[in-house]
Amino acid sequence: MRILTLIGAISLFTFFGCSNEEPTIVPQPAGTTLTLNINGLEDLGTDALYEGWIIVNGSPVSTGTFGVDANGNLSKTQFELDANELSAATTFVLTIEPNPDSDPSPSAVHILGGDFSNNSANVTTGYSAALGVDFANSTGNYILATPTDGANTNENSGIWFLDLTSGTPSQGLFLPTLPAGWKYEGWTVINGVPVSTGTFTNISDFDDADPYSSTMLGPPFPGEDFLVNDPSGLTFPTDIAGGVAVISIEPSPDNSSAPFTLKPLVGNIPVNAVDHTTYMMNTNLASFPTGTVSR
Repeated sequence: MRILTLIGAISLFTFFGCSNEEPTIVPQPAGTTLTLNINGLEDLGTDALYEGWIIVNGSPVSTGTFGVDANGNLSKTQFELDANELSAATTFVLTIEPNPDSDPSPSAVHILGGDFSNNSANVTTGYSAALGVDFANSTGNYILATPTDGANTNENSGIWFLDLTSGTPSQGLFLPTLPAGWKYEGWTVINGVPVSTGTFTNISDFDDADPYSSTMLGPPFPGEDFLVNDPSGLTFPTDIAGGVAVISIEPSPDNSSAPFTLKPLVGNIPVNAVDHTTYMMNTNLASFPTGTVSR
């Protein structure tokens, strides 16, 4: 409820308490404040911001932008809006926008959404106007191998998201198709440093990059050999046993070279990992943000 304001002129005589008459007060219109209570969002840095939208008569109306600090705290949680528009809103959607942003329309990167029920909305990534998919049944397998430099050489210095249990390389990732604005990305955490294996949208084909692989062709699945062009702090070839295998969901375009907060699959690589052996990943749905929006 907004602060009550005095209406009409009040004489100096009344102001100094010399009158027994009560001042006339009228409340401002209610229902103009949108409050966000969202957990699990990450710091986007300086090149992007989150922006909220309410859907009014089928059209998006911006509720304003905000950032998130390293501890997940929103820079702003309350937004003042037109009372009639807020009352008529059926849905809330949260997007990721470039900063600065010259386009007044929502970007394709919808991260959270939910329908209002009375005066609140539970917002999730699975909402139809957000990512719109459920990752609960996602599964992932991988092997250690370095096919791009030939057989039996530095075999623990590469990871490929495939399944070898049948003896023939087959699809190792089972993930839902992502909407526009998102891509999957593979990662290996090596000595505490996350190293990308490349982005992809097709879970049973080559990914988009191979900066660390050698000259021979790898299998037609997401993955990477860590053999050349080692990043700062690492030396390739290496042994990734004891590290971590990760599949993340990244905004596209992506404003950061680090893994995004959405990590549906994670697997600890055994310290005694053996090459060309199939290892399983686990679902990691706790990494997905959730929250409520109230009016």
